[in-house]
Amino acid sequence: MTYSKQVSLTCSGHTRPVICLAHSGLTSEGYFMISGCKAGHPMLRKGETGDWIGTFHGHKGAVWGVTLSKDSFRAASASADYTAKVWDTVTGDLLQTLEHKHIVKSVDFSYDCKKLLTASNEKLLKVFDLKVNDDDYFSLEGHTASIKSSLWLNEYMIISGSEDKTIRIWDTRNRAEFKQVLVDSPITSLELSHSYDLLLATYGNTIAIYNATSLKLVKDIKWPVSLNSASLHKDKSCIVAGGEDFKLYKIDYETGIELESYKGHFGPVHCVNFSPDSELYSSGSEDGTVRLWQTVPGKAYGLWKGEDNKAKTIPSIATDK
Repeated sequence: MTYSKQVSLTCSGHTRPVICLAHSGLTSEGYFMISGCKAGHPMLRKGETGDWIGTFHGHKGAVWGVTLSKDSFRAASASADYTAKVWDTVTGDLLQTLEHKHIVKSVDFSYDCKKLLTASNEKLLKVFDLKVNDDDYFSLEGHTASIKSSLWLNEYMIISGSEDKTIRIWDTRNRAEFKQVLVDSPITSLELSHSYDLLLATYGNTIAIYNATSLKLVKDIKWPVSLNSASLHKDKSCIVAGGEDFKLYKIDYETGIELESYKGHFGPVHCVNFSPDSELYSSGSEDGTVRLWQTVPGKAYGLWKGEDNKAKTIPSIATDK
């Protein structure tokens, strides 16, 4: 069932395909969004409206992963230039450059923002202590192919998903693998639920939901097309997903039935993520744009004025500002 009146906000500015995006937590100033593209310049925006705040310059290759701290004061990015970088989102300053030996695909701050988790084509997870120096880290080894995504589950535990078709949990206290599951296709995305009790994974044409600590499969949803990314509403009522057919899908969590679908992008959808309040979801595409979509179309929120007023398209913003 398609809701025909959905009007997305188009966030221009990137000059090449957008392959990653993330939101901060809710703050006194609202929330923020960061996106990365193959041109190598992550962009920071207001989450509710998509309004451009700033661009982080310094990478010399495509940016494959981005994250924001919960309080939004720090950003991190993972790049094809074999580095991860940490940024001050208030001043725009580059704070740290963390060297790797291959393309870095994923970054995630620990909850207290004292550590940064990275994953790369080295087939390694690395945990950097940001309070010491750029060379203070330890590695977790076991994956046999490039690691697509890595996340902090809690203070000690890490979850990772790889092109070796495994999802693994690691314990940083003994620096060893704790548990793993094998699936039938390379992992394309991982996301933890708002309450950190569920893990959402995509691989091939499957959306799989696991218990986040045991990796016991809760349910899986088979889709007609290959999917690159999926995100779970904070109240676990629905999932949004995007993939190779240019569409965004909204799916009922309990039944796995399609609720809505929209084709606004002009290329495959590489990433999709609910905002921290789940009032909207953001998507990034091969077409070089980020789009914002209402979870409940027609509701007054951000730049959407309600049922009788169409949303405005955000003007194109040059990335060299």
